[in-house]
Amino acid sequence: MKIVLGGIHTECSTYSPLVQTADDFRIVRGRALLEYCGLDGDRFQDVSFKPLFHARAIPGGPVAPDCYTGFKTAFLEELTAALPVDGVLLIMHGAMHVPGIEDTEGDWISAVRALVGQDVPIAVSYDLHGNVTQKIIDQIDIFCAYRTAPHIDVRQTHVRAAAQLVDQLRGGARRCVGWAPVPVLHPGERTSTEDEPARSLYRQLPDIDRQTGICDANLMIGYVWADSARATAAAVVTGTDRDAIGRAASDIAQGYWTARARFDFGVPAKTLDECLDDAASASTGPFVLADSGDNPTGGGVGDRTDVLHAWLARGLTEGVFAAIADPSAVKSAWNAVEGTPLSLRIGGSFGSPCPPVSAAAIVRKKLGEGTSADREVLVEIAGNLVILTERRKPFHDLSDFARFEIDPEKARFLIVKSGYLSPQLAPIANPSRMALTEGAVHQAISELSNTRRPFPCHPFQQDFQWHPAPHLSKRAYR
Repeated sequence: MKIVLGGIHTECSTYSPLVQTADDFRIVRGRALLEYCGLDGDRFQDVSFKPLFHARAIPGGPVAPDCYTGFKTAFLEELTAALPVDGVLLIMHGAMHVPGIEDTEGDWISAVRALVGQDVPIAVSYDLHGNVTQKIIDQIDIFCAYRTAPHIDVRQTHVRAAAQLVDQLRGGARRCVGWAPVPVLHPGERTSTEDEPARSLYRQLPDIDRQTGICDANLMIGYVWADSARATAAAVVTGTDRDAIGRAASDIAQGYWTARARFDFGVPAKTLDECLDDAASASTGPFVLADSGDNPTGGGVGDRTDVLHAWLARGLTEGVFAAIADPSAVKSAWNAVEGTPLSLRIGGSFGSPCPPVSAAAIVRKKLGEGTSADREVLVEIAGNLVILTERRKPFHDLSDFARFEIDPEKARFLIVKSGYLSPQLAPIANPSRMALTEGAVHQAISELSNTRRPFPCHPFQQDFQWHPAPHLSKRAYR
Protein backbone atom coordinates (compact mmCIF):
# COMPACT_ATOMS: atom_id res chain seq x y z
CA MET A 1 0.00 0.00 0.00
CA LYS A 2 1.64 3.22 -1.15
CA ILE A 3 0.50 6.60 0.16
CA VAL A 4 2.15 9.87 -0.82
CA LEU A 5 2.03 12.84 1.52
CA GLY A 6 2.96 16.50 1.54
CA GLY A 7 1.38 19.89 0.98
CA ILE A 8 1.64 23.59 1.71
CA HIS A 9 0.74 25.45 4.88
CA THR A 10 0.40 29.12 5.79
CA GLU A 11 -2.33 31.65 6.52
CA CYS A 12 -2.46 35.07 4.96
CA SER A 13 -3.90 38.35 6.15
CA THR A 14 -5.06 40.45 3.22
CA TYR A 15 -4.51 43.48 5.48
CA SER A 16 -0.77 42.86 5.71
CA PRO A 17 1.75 44.88 3.66
CA LEU A 18 4.10 41.90 3.63
CA VAL A 19 4.25 39.63 0.58
CA GLN A 20 5.49 36.12 1.31
CA THR A 21 8.08 34.63 -1.01
CA ALA A 22 9.84 31.28 -1.25
CA ASP A 23 12.45 32.46 1.27
CA ASP A 24 9.73 32.61 3.94
CA PHE A 25 8.93 28.90 3.61
CA ARG A 26 10.65 26.02 5.33
CA ILE A 27 10.71 22.82 3.29
CA VAL A 28 10.46 19.50 5.12
CA ARG A 29 11.12 16.19 3.37
CA GLY A 30 11.82 12.54 3.96
CA ARG A 31 12.06 11.18 7.48
CA ALA A 32 11.56 14.63 8.98
CA LEU A 33 8.19 14.93 7.25
CA LEU A 34 7.10 11.51 8.50
CA GLU A 35 8.08 12.52 12.03
CA TYR A 36 6.20 15.83 11.72
CA CYS A 37 3.08 13.92 10.68
CA GLY A 38 3.43 11.28 13.39
CA LEU A 39 3.83 8.56 10.77
CA ASP A 40 7.36 7.45 11.60
CA GLY A 41 6.37 4.62 13.96
CA ASP A 42 4.96 1.15 13.35
CA ARG A 43 1.28 2.08 13.59
CA PHE A 44 0.72 1.30 9.90
CA GLN A 45 2.99 -1.66 9.31
CA ASP A 46 1.63 -2.64 5.89
CA VAL A 47 1.78 0.92 4.53
CA SER A 48 4.58 2.53 2.56
CA PHE A 49 4.35 6.27 3.14
CA LYS A 50 6.13 8.18 0.40
CA PRO A 51 6.89 11.72 1.63
CA LEU A 52 7.20 14.35 -1.07
CA PHE A 53 7.62 17.75 0.61
CA HIS A 54 5.77 20.08 2.92
CA ALA A 55 6.25 23.84 2.50
CA ARG A 56 5.37 25.78 5.64
CA ALA A 57 5.67 29.47 6.46
CA ILE A 58 4.90 31.57 9.51
CA PRO A 59 1.56 33.26 8.77
CA GLY A 60 1.86 36.62 7.09
CA GLY A 61 0.61 38.53 4.09
CA PRO A 62 -0.41 37.22 0.67
CA VAL A 63 1.87 34.71 -1.04
CA ALA A 64 3.51 35.91 -4.25
CA PRO A 65 1.91 34.18 -7.28
CA ASP A 66 5.25 32.98 -8.65
CA CYS A 67 6.12 31.52 -5.24
CA TYR A 68 2.89 29.53 -5.11
CA THR A 69 3.19 28.41 -8.73
CA GLY A 70 6.73 27.25 -8.14
CA PHE A 71 5.75 25.10 -5.17
CA LYS A 72 2.69 23.70 -6.93
CA THR A 73 4.63 22.81 -10.06
CA ALA A 74 7.38 21.12 -8.04
CA PHE A 75 4.84 19.15 -5.99
CA LEU A 76 3.01 17.90 -9.07
CA GLU A 77 6.28 16.90 -10.70
CA GLU A 78 7.28 14.87 -7.64
CA LEU A 79 3.83 13.34 -7.44
CA THR A 80 4.02 12.35 -11.10
CA ALA A 81 7.35 10.64 -10.47
CA ALA A 82 5.81 8.71 -7.55
CA LEU A 83 2.84 7.34 -9.51
CA PRO A 84 1.08 4.97 -9.31
CA VAL A 85 -0.14 5.44 -5.73
CA ASP A 86 -2.95 3.96 -3.67
CA GLY A 87 -3.76 7.08 -1.69
CA VAL A 88 -2.80 10.71 -1.04
CA LEU A 89 -2.50 12.55 2.29
CA LEU A 90 -2.32 16.34 1.95
CA ILE A 91 -1.13 18.41 4.91
CA MET A 92 -2.73 21.83 4.39
CA HIS A 93 -3.80 24.89 6.36
CA GLY A 94 -6.75 26.37 4.51
CA ALA A 95 -6.16 30.13 4.77
CA MET A 96 -3.54 30.70 2.09
CA HIS A 97 -4.16 33.72 -0.14
CA VAL A 98 -2.56 34.19 -3.55
CA PRO A 99 -3.59 37.26 -5.56
CA GLY A 100 -5.44 36.18 -8.68
CA ILE A 101 -6.46 32.76 -7.27
CA GLU A 102 -9.84 32.75 -5.55
CA ASP A 103 -9.40 29.41 -3.78
CA THR A 104 -5.73 28.53 -3.35
CA GLU A 105 -6.13 25.22 -1.53
CA GLY A 106 -8.93 24.30 -3.91
CA ASP A 107 -6.57 24.95 -6.79
CA TRP A 108 -3.82 22.79 -5.25
CA ILE A 109 -6.09 19.90 -4.29
CA SER A 110 -7.90 19.94 -7.64
CA ALA A 111 -4.56 19.69 -9.44
CA VAL A 112 -3.64 16.67 -7.33
CA ARG A 113 -7.00 15.05 -8.07
CA ALA A 114 -6.59 15.60 -11.80
CA LEU A 115 -3.19 13.93 -11.66
CA VAL A 116 -4.02 10.84 -9.59
CA GLY A 117 -7.44 10.25 -11.13
CA GLN A 118 -10.87 9.65 -9.66
CA ASP A 119 -10.20 6.22 -8.12
CA VAL A 120 -7.42 7.24 -5.70
CA PRO A 121 -8.75 8.46 -2.33
CA ILE A 122 -7.45 11.79 -1.05
CA ALA A 123 -7.35 12.66 2.66
CA VAL A 124 -6.58 16.14 3.92
CA SER A 125 -5.46 17.44 7.30
CA TYR A 126 -6.41 21.06 8.08
CA ASP A 127 -5.97 23.81 10.61
CA LEU A 128 -9.32 24.68 12.20
CA HIS A 129 -8.66 28.30 11.20
CA GLY A 130 -8.69 27.36 7.53
CA ASN A 131 -11.47 28.10 5.07
CA VAL A 132 -13.34 25.40 3.16
CA THR A 133 -15.14 25.55 -0.19
CA GLN A 134 -17.35 23.26 -2.22
CA LYS A 135 -14.48 22.95 -4.69
CA ILE A 136 -12.31 21.46 -1.97
CA ILE A 137 -15.04 19.18 -0.67
CA ASP A 138 -15.70 17.84 -4.18
CA GLN A 139 -12.09 16.67 -4.58
CA ILE A 140 -11.56 14.79 -1.33
CA ASP A 141 -12.70 11.64 0.46
CA ILE A 142 -11.51 12.32 4.01
CA PHE A 143 -11.23 15.57 6.00
CA CYS A 144 -9.71 15.97 9.48
CA ALA A 145 -8.95 19.25 11.27
CA TYR A 146 -7.31 20.30 14.52
CA ARG A 147 -9.58 20.25 17.55
CA THR A 148 -7.50 22.48 19.80
CA ALA A 149 -6.56 26.15 19.77
CA PRO A 150 -3.80 26.70 20.82
CA HIS A 151 -2.92 23.80 18.52
CA ILE A 152 -1.62 20.90 20.59
CA ASP A 153 -3.06 18.11 18.45
CA VAL A 154 -1.27 18.72 15.16
CA ARG A 155 0.36 15.31 14.89
CA GLN A 156 -2.76 13.59 16.19
CA THR A 157 -4.78 15.24 13.41
CA HIS A 158 -2.41 14.03 10.72
CA VAL A 159 -2.61 10.53 12.20
CA ARG A 160 -6.43 10.70 12.27
CA ALA A 161 -6.50 11.50 8.57
CA ALA A 162 -3.96 8.79 7.78
CA ALA A 163 -5.88 6.21 9.82
CA GLN A 164 -9.12 6.93 7.95
CA LEU A 165 -7.32 6.65 4.63
CA VAL A 166 -5.55 3.42 5.53
CA ASP A 167 -8.74 1.82 6.83
CA GLN A 168 -10.51 2.51 3.56
CA LEU A 169 -7.60 1.18 1.54
CA ARG A 170 -7.56 -1.98 3.66
CA GLY A 171 -11.11 -2.69 2.62
CA GLY A 172 -13.10 -0.57 5.05
CA ALA A 173 -16.20 1.30 3.99
CA ARG A 174 -15.67 4.04 1.43
CA ARG A 175 -15.66 7.50 2.99
CA CYS A 176 -17.13 10.71 1.67
CA VAL A 177 -17.36 14.27 2.98
CA GLY A 178 -20.16 16.72 3.61
CA TRP A 179 -20.17 20.23 4.98
CA ALA A 180 -22.40 23.04 6.18
CA PRO A 181 -21.05 26.60 5.92
CA VAL A 182 -21.91 28.82 8.89
CA PRO A 183 -22.10 32.61 8.31
CA VAL A 184 -19.93 33.49 11.32
CA LEU A 185 -16.35 34.76 11.42
CA HIS A 186 -14.71 35.10 14.81
CA PRO A 187 -10.99 35.58 15.43
CA GLY A 188 -9.05 32.75 17.00
CA GLU A 189 -8.60 34.83 20.16
CA ARG A 190 -12.34 34.64 20.83
CA THR A 191 -12.63 30.94 20.00
CA SER A 192 -9.88 29.24 21.97
CA THR A 193 -10.84 25.69 22.85
CA GLU A 194 -9.53 26.40 26.35
CA ASP A 195 -12.58 28.62 26.92
CA GLU A 196 -16.35 28.34 26.63
CA PRO A 197 -18.31 27.94 24.48
CA ALA A 198 -15.66 26.54 22.10
CA ARG A 199 -14.45 24.08 24.72
CA SER A 200 -17.80 22.32 24.94
CA LEU A 201 -18.42 22.45 21.19
CA TYR A 202 -15.13 20.73 20.46
CA ARG A 203 -15.49 18.20 23.28
CA GLN A 204 -18.64 16.94 21.54
CA LEU A 205 -16.82 16.04 18.32
CA PRO A 206 -15.38 12.67 19.47
CA ASP A 207 -18.89 11.61 20.51
CA ILE A 208 -20.17 12.50 17.05
CA ASP A 209 -17.34 10.42 15.55
CA ARG A 210 -18.89 7.38 17.21
CA GLN A 211 -22.31 7.85 15.64
CA THR A 212 -23.32 5.27 13.07
CA GLY A 213 -22.12 6.28 9.63
CA ILE A 214 -19.75 9.00 10.93
CA CYS A 215 -15.95 8.73 10.93
CA ASP A 216 -14.62 12.20 11.74
CA ALA A 217 -16.48 15.38 12.74
CA ASN A 218 -14.98 18.86 12.49
CA LEU A 219 -15.83 22.44 13.36
CA MET A 220 -13.94 25.01 11.28
CA ILE A 221 -13.67 28.49 12.77
CA GLY A 222 -12.33 29.86 9.48
CA TYR A 223 -9.95 32.77 8.97
CA VAL A 224 -11.34 36.23 9.55
CA TRP A 225 -8.44 38.47 8.41
CA ALA A 226 -8.85 37.69 4.72
CA ASP A 227 -11.44 39.66 2.81
CA SER A 228 -12.31 36.68 0.64
CA ALA A 229 -15.43 35.09 -0.79
CA ARG A 230 -14.50 31.77 0.79
CA ALA A 231 -14.11 33.13 4.32
CA THR A 232 -16.59 31.26 6.52
CA ALA A 233 -16.95 28.98 9.48
CA ALA A 234 -18.14 25.48 8.67
CA ALA A 235 -18.99 22.03 9.92
CA VAL A 236 -17.15 19.37 7.91
CA VAL A 237 -17.91 15.69 8.40
CA THR A 238 -16.32 12.54 7.02
CA GLY A 239 -18.48 9.45 7.04
CA THR A 240 -19.83 6.39 5.28
CA ASP A 241 -23.54 7.24 5.28
CA ARG A 242 -24.74 10.29 3.36
CA ASP A 243 -27.80 10.94 5.52
CA ALA A 244 -25.80 10.63 8.75
CA ILE A 245 -23.17 13.01 7.38
CA GLY A 246 -25.83 15.61 6.58
CA ARG A 247 -27.43 15.34 10.02
CA ALA A 248 -24.10 15.59 11.84
CA ALA A 249 -22.98 18.58 9.78
CA SER A 250 -26.30 20.33 10.48
CA ASP A 251 -26.05 19.67 14.22
CA ILE A 252 -22.48 20.96 14.48
CA ALA A 253 -23.26 24.02 12.38
CA GLN A 254 -26.38 24.82 14.38
CA GLY A 255 -24.47 24.51 17.64
CA TYR A 256 -21.89 27.03 16.49
CA TRP A 257 -24.54 29.42 15.19
CA THR A 258 -26.52 29.25 18.42
CA ALA A 259 -23.41 30.08 20.45
CA ARG A 260 -22.18 32.87 18.13
CA ALA A 261 -22.83 35.75 20.55
CA ARG A 262 -21.18 34.03 23.51
CA PHE A 263 -17.61 33.98 22.22
CA ASP A 264 -15.23 36.30 24.01
CA PHE A 265 -11.60 36.68 24.90
CA GLY A 266 -10.28 34.21 27.45
CA VAL A 267 -8.17 36.85 29.23
CA PRO A 268 -8.78 40.53 29.98
CA ALA A 269 -8.51 42.34 26.63
CA LYS A 270 -8.02 46.08 26.88
CA THR A 271 -6.63 49.06 25.03
CA LEU A 272 -2.87 49.42 25.11
CA ASP A 273 -3.07 52.36 27.50
CA GLU A 274 -5.27 50.38 29.89
CA CYS A 275 -2.88 47.43 29.74
CA LEU A 276 0.05 49.68 30.55
CA ASP A 277 -1.89 51.13 33.47
CA ASP A 278 -2.34 47.57 34.78
CA ALA A 279 1.34 46.81 34.25
CA ALA A 280 2.41 49.92 36.14
CA SER A 281 0.31 48.92 39.15
CA ALA A 282 1.01 45.17 39.02
CA SER A 283 2.35 43.66 42.24
CA THR A 284 2.82 40.11 40.90
CA GLY A 285 4.69 38.64 37.97
CA PRO A 286 5.43 37.76 35.39
CA PHE A 287 2.92 40.20 33.94
CA VAL A 288 2.50 38.82 30.41
CA LEU A 289 1.23 41.26 27.81
CA ALA A 290 0.15 39.99 24.38
CA ASP A 291 0.53 42.40 21.48
CA SER A 292 -2.39 40.88 19.58
CA GLY A 293 -2.55 43.10 16.50
CA ASP A 294 0.96 42.15 15.38
CA ASN A 295 0.81 38.44 16.21
CA PRO A 296 2.91 36.64 13.56
CA THR A 297 1.21 33.29 14.18
CA GLY A 298 -2.11 34.83 13.14
CA GLY A 299 -0.87 36.68 10.07
CA GLY A 300 0.65 39.74 11.73
CA VAL A 301 3.83 41.24 10.33
CA GLY A 302 5.83 41.17 13.56
CA ASP A 303 7.68 44.46 12.92
CA ARG A 304 5.54 46.90 14.87
CA THR A 305 6.88 48.94 17.77
CA ASP A 306 3.62 50.41 19.12
CA VAL A 307 3.95 48.72 22.51
CA LEU A 308 7.66 49.41 22.92
CA HIS A 309 7.14 53.05 21.96
CA ALA A 310 4.34 53.54 24.48
CA TRP A 311 6.23 51.58 27.16
CA LEU A 312 9.32 53.75 26.87
CA ALA A 313 7.23 56.93 26.78
CA ARG A 314 5.87 56.00 30.20
CA GLY A 315 9.33 55.30 31.57
CA LEU A 316 8.51 51.68 32.37
CA THR A 317 11.41 49.30 32.97
CA GLU A 318 12.16 45.58 33.50
CA GLY A 319 10.24 44.56 30.40
CA VAL A 320 11.33 41.67 28.15
CA PHE A 321 10.12 42.28 24.59
CA ALA A 322 10.07 39.17 22.38
CA ALA A 323 10.43 39.86 19.61
CA ILE A 324 10.50 42.62 16.99
CA ALA A 325 11.53 41.72 13.45
CA ASP A 326 13.90 44.34 12.03
CA PRO A 327 16.75 43.19 9.75
CA SER A 328 18.36 46.65 9.61
CA ALA A 329 18.45 47.00 13.39
CA VAL A 330 19.85 43.48 13.71
CA LYS A 331 22.59 44.29 11.22
CA SER A 332 23.55 47.42 13.13
CA ALA A 333 23.60 45.60 16.46
CA TRP A 334 25.48 42.66 14.97
CA ASN A 335 28.36 44.90 13.99
CA ALA A 336 28.66 46.25 17.52
CA VAL A 337 30.70 44.62 20.26
CA GLU A 338 28.65 43.00 23.01
CA GLY A 339 28.44 45.31 26.00
CA THR A 340 28.93 48.45 23.95
CA PRO A 341 26.31 51.14 23.33
CA LEU A 342 24.95 52.16 19.95
CA SER A 343 22.05 54.13 18.52
CA LEU A 344 19.23 52.05 17.02
CA ARG A 345 16.15 52.86 15.01
CA ILE A 346 13.53 50.11 15.26
CA GLY A 347 10.13 49.61 13.68
CA GLY A 348 8.18 49.12 10.45
CA SER A 349 10.93 47.20 8.68
CA PHE A 350 8.44 45.13 6.65
CA GLY A 351 6.05 47.96 5.88
CA SER A 352 3.87 48.29 8.96
CA PRO A 353 2.80 51.86 9.80
CA CYS A 354 3.94 52.29 13.40
CA PRO A 355 5.81 54.83 15.53
CA PRO A 356 9.54 54.14 15.17
CA VAL A 357 11.69 53.84 18.25
CA SER A 358 15.03 55.66 18.18
CA ALA A 359 17.02 54.87 21.27
CA ALA A 360 20.41 54.26 22.79
CA ALA A 361 20.92 50.51 23.16
CA ILE A 362 23.50 48.14 24.58
CA VAL A 363 24.12 44.83 22.83
CA ARG A 364 23.83 41.99 25.33
CA LYS A 365 23.87 38.82 23.25
CA LYS A 366 24.02 37.67 19.62
CA LEU A 367 22.77 34.40 18.17
CA GLY A 368 23.24 33.03 14.70
CA GLU A 369 25.88 33.39 12.03
CA GLY A 370 27.01 36.58 10.37
CA THR A 371 26.35 35.14 6.92
CA SER A 372 22.84 33.86 7.63
CA ALA A 373 19.46 35.55 7.54
CA ASP A 374 18.43 34.10 10.90
CA ARG A 375 20.44 36.31 13.22
CA GLU A 376 18.94 37.45 16.51
CA VAL A 377 20.24 39.97 19.01
CA LEU A 378 19.34 40.90 22.55
CA VAL A 379 19.70 44.58 23.36
CA GLU A 380 19.04 46.64 26.45
CA ILE A 381 17.07 49.86 26.05
CA ALA A 382 16.33 52.10 29.04
CA GLY A 383 16.29 49.25 31.54
CA ASN A 384 14.39 46.85 29.27
CA LEU A 385 15.49 43.84 27.23
CA VAL A 386 14.43 43.73 23.57
CA ILE A 387 14.99 40.77 21.26
CA LEU A 388 15.41 41.74 17.61
CA THR A 389 15.24 39.20 14.80
CA GLU A 390 16.11 39.24 11.13
CA ARG A 391 13.18 37.02 10.22
CA ARG A 392 9.68 37.21 11.64
CA LYS A 393 9.51 34.82 14.55
CA PRO A 394 7.10 34.11 17.40
CA PHE A 395 8.49 33.59 20.89
CA HIS A 396 5.96 31.20 22.39
CA ASP A 397 8.15 28.51 23.98
CA LEU A 398 10.30 28.75 27.08
CA SER A 399 13.24 27.47 25.03
CA ASP A 400 13.01 30.55 22.79
CA PHE A 401 13.99 32.66 25.79
CA ALA A 402 16.47 30.19 27.29
CA ARG A 403 18.68 30.69 24.21
CA PHE A 404 19.19 34.23 25.48
CA GLU A 405 19.65 33.05 29.09
CA ILE A 406 16.29 34.59 29.99
CA ASP A 407 13.94 32.79 32.38
CA PRO A 408 10.41 34.06 31.58
CA GLU A 409 9.12 32.85 34.93
CA LYS A 410 11.47 35.24 36.69
CA ALA A 411 10.74 38.22 34.45
CA ARG A 412 8.71 41.03 35.94
CA PHE A 413 7.12 41.92 32.60
CA LEU A 414 7.01 39.78 29.47
CA ILE A 415 5.71 41.36 26.26
CA VAL A 416 5.11 38.95 23.37
CA LYS A 417 3.52 39.25 19.96
CA SER A 418 0.65 36.85 20.43
CA GLY A 419 -3.09 36.47 20.57
CA TYR A 420 -4.10 33.84 23.10
CA LEU A 421 -0.99 32.78 24.97
CA SER A 422 0.85 29.62 24.02
CA PRO A 423 0.52 26.47 26.18
CA GLN A 424 3.93 27.19 27.74
CA LEU A 425 3.42 30.88 28.49
CA ALA A 426 -0.18 30.80 29.69
CA PRO A 427 0.55 28.81 32.89
CA ILE A 428 3.28 31.19 34.06
CA ALA A 429 1.35 34.42 33.46
CA ASN A 430 0.57 36.18 36.74
CA PRO A 431 -1.46 37.93 35.42
CA SER A 432 -1.95 38.17 31.64
CA ARG A 433 -3.46 40.88 29.46
CA MET A 434 -4.25 41.09 25.77
CA ALA A 435 -3.57 44.49 24.28
CA LEU A 436 -6.03 45.41 21.52
CA THR A 437 -3.30 46.86 19.36
CA GLU A 438 -3.16 47.93 15.73
CA GLY A 439 -1.82 45.61 13.06
CA ALA A 440 -2.67 43.23 10.25
CA VAL A 441 -4.64 41.00 12.65
CA HIS A 442 -6.21 43.56 14.96
CA GLN A 443 -9.25 42.49 16.96
CA ALA A 444 -11.68 45.23 15.84
CA ILE A 445 -13.24 42.78 13.41
CA SER A 446 -16.33 44.82 12.56
CA GLU A 447 -14.05 47.66 11.40
CA LEU A 448 -12.24 45.58 8.79
CA SER A 449 -12.78 46.55 5.17
CA ASN A 450 -15.32 44.05 3.95
CA THR A 451 -15.99 43.86 0.22
CA ARG A 452 -15.74 40.19 -0.70
CA ARG A 453 -16.84 38.14 2.31
CA PRO A 454 -20.16 36.29 2.04
CA PHE A 455 -23.16 38.43 2.97
CA PRO A 456 -24.63 38.34 5.56
CA CYS A 457 -22.00 37.20 8.05
CA HIS A 458 -21.84 37.67 11.81
CA PRO A 459 -20.47 39.94 13.33
CA PHE A 460 -20.30 42.18 10.23
CA GLN A 461 -24.06 41.87 10.01
CA GLN A 462 -26.09 40.69 12.98
CA ASP A 463 -29.82 41.01 12.37
CA PHE A 464 -30.52 38.02 10.15
CA GLN A 465 -31.88 34.49 10.34
CA TRP A 466 -30.05 31.36 9.24
CA HIS A 467 -30.54 27.59 9.17
CA PRO A 468 -27.99 24.90 8.26
CA ALA A 469 -27.97 23.62 4.67
CA PRO A 470 -25.49 20.74 4.37
CA HIS A 471 -23.86 19.89 1.04
CA LEU A 472 -22.25 16.59 0.13
CA SER A 473 -19.17 16.10 -2.00
CA LYS A 474 -19.93 15.14 -5.60
CA ARG A 475 -17.77 12.10 -4.87
CA ALA A 476 -20.45 10.90 -2.47
CA TYR A 477 -22.55 9.93 -5.49
CA ARG A 478 -19.89 7.98 -7.35
